[in-house]
Amino acid sequence: MRSIFLDYGTVSYGDLDPSALEAVMPELELRENTLQEAVETVVEEAEVLLLNKLRLSGAILRRARRLRLIALAATGTDNIDLEAARALGIGVCNVRGYCTASVAQHVWALILCLTQRLREYGRLATDGSWSASAQFTLPAQPIRELAGRTLGIVGFGTLGGGVARIADAFGMRVLIANRPGAEPVPGRLELDELLGVADVVSLHCPLTEATRGLIDARRLALMRPDALLINTARGALVDGAALVAALSAGRLGGAGIDVLAKEPPVDGDPLLDPAVPNLLVTPHVAWAAREARQRCIDEMAANVADFIAGGRRARVV
Repeated sequence: MRSIFLDYGTVSYGDLDPSALEAVMPELELRENTLQEAVETVVEEAEVLLLNKLRLSGAILRRARRLRLIALAATGTDNIDLEAARALGIGVCNVRGYCTASVAQHVWALILCLTQRLREYGRLATDGSWSASAQFTLPAQPIRELAGRTLGIVGFGTLGGGVARIADAFGMRVLIANRPGAEPVPGRLELDELLGVADVVSLHCPLTEATRGLIDARRLALMRPDALLINTARGALVDGAALVAALSAGRLGGAGIDVLAKEPPVDGDPLLDPAVPNLLVTPHVAWAAREARQRCIDEMAANVADFIAGGRRARVV
């Protein structure tokens, strides 16, 4: 069975064991990377395609005449034309829950770094400011305790739930928002209401037409001026220019961003301006603990094996 992993290098940095994949697909070709413009030609002879972030449009899928299955190294499916896959009888499966610990760990690293002002205090300790201090300490930046404060979760799936569980250890109250485009759930707050009362807001929802630009200038204005916004989901959930404006004007306490609307940001992004205060940006690595990446490819292997056996494990189409 002709199988190709189009962008294996986005998952493995030479530190993973691909033997589970190779056991299921002995003819598997592990390509470090494939240029987007070359995908259409590469996929023509494949029966199984494995990929992370490359886009498979309807036009590409119609060229892949032998293709039976697309196995994603991700939970999100917005890079695949699912309707075209369905019409062509091509199965699509994703991996779920593989990076919960890694993402939750990263979310709290962002929250703690911003709350404790670790970057600022690290600089003060090494730039001579502490040495010149008249006392043993240098409390030059405000630090707040998390205990007794409120964490708002937008997107209460596996990842949102994993982040929420850790909040208990810090003595925080957790509120959950009804996600626009989804059915309301009893006990949850409407998003606008949650934004007005949460001290920290963490986004974990998928990118859909209903959630694109979810946190815009109007909704940022609803947030408390000392609140934190954390986004480890999809970059296009947040209006980057509006977030920069809010931070620069002191209308928001801080933001931790792991995802941008376009990745890599070859054309720049307003969130990459180092002059923006209280903003911490990381290059889409919340999911990338080695254990999570190994779990990801092992789950992909299990999905393909189940497909070959006639099952529908982790199928979205």
